[in-house]
Amino acid sequence: MAAAFALFFKLIPLYVTVVLGWIAGRYLEASGRHIAGIMLYIVTPSVVFSGVMVAPLSPEVILLPFLVFGISSVLGFVQMKLAKNVLTDGSANIIPLCVGSGNTGYFGVPVALLLFGEEGLGLYIVCMLGTTLFENSVGFYLAARGRYGIRDALMRVLKLPSVYAFLAAVALNLAGVGIPDIFVPLFDNLRGAYSILGMMIIGMSITSFRGLAGNVRFTALAFFGKFVVWPLVAIVFWWVDSTLLGIYEPAVHKAMFLISITPIAANTVVIATLLDTSPRQAAGTVLLTTLFALAFIPVMISLAF
Repeated sequence: MAAAFALFFKLIPLYVTVVLGWIAGRYLEASGRHIAGIMLYIVTPSVVFSGVMVAPLSPEVILLPFLVFGISSVLGFVQMKLAKNVLTDGSANIIPLCVGSGNTGYFGVPVALLLFGEEGLGLYIVCMLGTTLFENSVGFYLAARGRYGIRDALMRVLKLPSVYAFLAAVALNLAGVGIPDIFVPLFDNLRGAYSILGMMIIGMSITSFRGLAGNVRFTALAFFGKFVVWPLVAIVFWWVDSTLLGIYEPAVHKAMFLISITPIAANTVVIATLLDTSPRQAAGTVLLTTLFALAFIPVMISLAF
């Protein structure tokens, strides 16, 4: 428990940033929507590019996004089937987004940098791309069943600038090309902006949430999938690989575990609103998981690492 409190204190600057975002949204009428475009098309691809550029790449590491994508897809599909037996208000299709993805970027990247340093952050970002791909393809498709088809989901993936940043960084990294020294400060500043603006977006979004709305069963299923099932899968993978397979190093296991314990992605609310599928329910649940994660992550990290 002492380790959990120590990590909690190290994370205090991140929590303060969330509060500053809340203040900006509550009293300055700032909106995360104003920042989202810059984050999606400029800052996030830059963080992905610089992170992958310094990551120790190998065929196994390059396959990590697809491994995470596969796990997220299976978890999302299975738990959607479970949810359909419990939920009758049409909200079950949002469950895959709640349990399969996570706030691996705005919330996870600052924590990963704090825990793992530069090289470990690169591995984390490689894993993180798997949840991004899931969120914008299978997750979106399952949420939109009956409204959108596979082609629309694939088009969303093709429009993700982070995918192209990842591919470019992999090619340059494998070719032995590094980031020129003159651009290193720029990427450092962009990563700082990613952490600050991302955490502030969380705070800004809280102002628009009015507590838990709707079916409590939905929230229980989302919490169970995100904070119980996903971490258990990550732990099983960690144990199987470290004791039997020996494919990945401990840094990869820790990165995947951190991904598994992040709160529900804020983009879940965006997609739910776009599809008009229980947006208030999704918003309230995202808020609750974000608040819960502030204490949950330090405890779980102290127990696992």
